[in-house]
Amino acid sequence: MKIIKSFLLIFITGFACVIDENCAMAQTKSDFYWFYIGTYTGAKSKGIYYGKFEPASGKIELKGLAAQTTSPSFLAIHPDKKYLYAVNEANLRGQREGGVTAYQINRSTGELKEINQTLSGGNSPCHLTTDRTGKYLLVANYGSGTVACFKLNKDGAIGEKTAQIQHTGSGANPSRQKGPHAHWAGFSTDNKYAFVCDLGLDKILIYKFDENSGELKPNETSYVKLNDGCGPRHLAFYPNKKFAFVINELDSTITALEYNNGSFKTLNTVKTFPTDFTGQNSTAEIEVHPNGKFIYGSNRGHDSIVCFEFTSDKKNLQLIQTISSGGKMPRHFAITPDGNYLLAANQSTDNLILFKLNSNTGKLTATDEKVEVGSPVCIIFIKPE
Repeated sequence: MKIIKSFLLIFITGFACVIDENCAMAQTKSDFYWFYIGTYTGAKSKGIYYGKFEPASGKIELKGLAAQTTSPSFLAIHPDKKYLYAVNEANLRGQREGGVTAYQINRSTGELKEINQTLSGGNSPCHLTTDRTGKYLLVANYGSGTVACFKLNKDGAIGEKTAQIQHTGSGANPSRQKGPHAHWAGFSTDNKYAFVCDLGLDKILIYKFDENSGELKPNETSYVKLNDGCGPRHLAFYPNKKFAFVINELDSTITALEYNNGSFKTLNTVKTFPTDFTGQNSTAEIEVHPNGKFIYGSNRGHDSIVCFEFTSDKKNLQLIQTISSGGKMPRHFAITPDGNYLLAANQSTDNLILFKLNSNTGKLTATDEKVEVGSPVCIIFIKPE
């Protein structure tokens, strides 16, 4: 009888383990994420750092330096998850150009191996992304106001330049908008269009993208104009791709837009910090929660993360919460792929702070989890192999 009971206990436990997502026996390697941190290099930082995050326990652990390189201020992951790309926001090789560097990712260990490096097609590159096929890399160069496209080889290496466009013009802010400043670049879901937020022009520029050649050509509707002096910085799409949201650095606002086949229509604009705040502020990053209900932005000066709820039927943004970022100058943040946490990078206090995220209400709660990294400016998550 004892043998039968023991067998039944083992069987029941094993069956429960199969259906219980929290059972240790049901856990796989995908129960944690690697995260990579882009930085400005200096006394406290030498390049790209990486760490490990476990959603079940809510624990973050800094593993160390993944790659030594100059000011990798923004990172992007290839669609097949095998490669990582970084801008180098500094002049390289004695040229008046920054750089872009390709790395192979060891998804078992999280380590990076450099593949190659090339000039970025302008100075002070600050953002990059791959197209939907993973065949091209698009780079925004802030200092020169240029956008450049590069072919990506099958081994992940950055190949020949297929396009380079010089923006022209100026904006309403004499100290920050004397010329163009490309700050973000991305592609449409159908891969037919490329978009560039230009902080210096108060425009989102729209290009036709040829995925066979990597060429960029101005669209018939070549841009959408935003408010004078707003300084569009980064853009994020709604899950159904019918809406987009741009965070404006200079006037600390977020603008909601309706998107349709290569064109944008502005809907409404909201302030990102409380009306009773009297200090200096500029915004940085914007992300849409995976469920599409909530939009998050970062305030540098007010040093906070703000959350808005977006209702697609009313097409407006409603303030949900403003919470301290846990440090100074939250340059960037990233929502974990499961949508349950947000990790904020505070550039001036050299720390990353983890927040628990309630996907039903959108609200954040600070945790005690943090790591120290010199001048963190970008975070990106990836599942292990």
